[in-house]
Amino acid sequence: MTAPVSAPVPTPAAVPAPTPALVPTPVPAPLPVSRPAVASSPAPAVRAVTLDAGGVPLSGLIAEPDGAAEPRSVIVAIHGRGMCADYFNGLTDPADSLLRLGARLGHTVLALDRPGYGASAGPLPDGQPLGEQATTLNRALADFARDRPTGSGFFVVAHSDGGKVALHMAAQDAGSALIGLDVNGCGWRYAPEARHFPDTLGGGASRLNWGPLHLYAPGTFRASRSLLRAVPAREAAQTATWPVQYPRLAGHITSPVRLTFAEHELWWELHDEALTAMTGLLTAAPLVAVERLSGAGHNISIGRAARTYHLRALAFLEECLRRAGDAPARS
Repeated sequence: MTAPVSAPVPTPAAVPAPTPALVPTPVPAPLPVSRPAVASSPAPAVRAVTLDAGGVPLSGLIAEPDGAAEPRSVIVAIHGRGMCADYFNGLTDPADSLLRLGARLGHTVLALDRPGYGASAGPLPDGQPLGEQATTLNRALADFARDRPTGSGFFVVAHSDGGKVALHMAAQDAGSALIGLDVNGCGWRYAPEARHFPDTLGGGASRLNWGPLHLYAPGTFRASRSLLRAVPAREAAQTATWPVQYPRLAGHITSPVRLTFAEHELWWELHDEALTAMTGLLTAAPLVAVERLSGAGHNISIGRAARTYHLRALAFLEECLRRAGDAPARS
């Protein structure tokens, strides 16, 4: 498969990308919903990892299934703009960690800091454009596969601007073998309110980034300070061109794709016609699904709906494995 041809694109007016705002003014929040105690094995360990992406170090977190000779697959989690790999590790409740949940179900889970973040911020002080980030991440996965078992292969879970990178990854030759992609918080065309908002790092887009504050457990906004990272300049410069990039790469994606949008997702045009147009461009994908997740805002994986979303993403992985004939037989 030929990767999408890179060509000069027009430079529209600057548009901010979804990125975490600074901590909103605290407001009273409902008490957390108690979860029934259940007998379970100890939570899988989460540890730091660094991969070599063609000479570029990529840091991140990894959780592996206990006692398994080989994982069923490797779930690759890709964070959004201005965040880091810890986004997927249960910010206020370990039960919400995608890393621990996936490992408990027999998968290796690898949450990576994107190029320009974490360990790669030194060698890439300005970061990389989205397509170059995809190339770097695909190289990192190839490095991972050289000396670690990957089971049925790689499945990508990606948030917001990380979803843009994931779609670029799948459109490249190296990404054609991905088991599937589960992308949340990433549409095609920005909603009118998002097109004209000031820089979100200045704190002006709390409502777009979070939605109603009761969708997040007490302490979330204070804890989220630990996730915030500077946005690399070359990544930020591409925000406005995403609506031009997507049509050029969508037809090259040959893996199953599921798009999830929170009930209170405000960054994107999400009416029926917009979603039909977006999915209609995924002409080579063997399976395309769209879901709206109730009771959630843009930052799904650190909200109250995190565990619900992660379980549904893993259910989509099961569907991808079944369709590929790779799911292990069950009695």
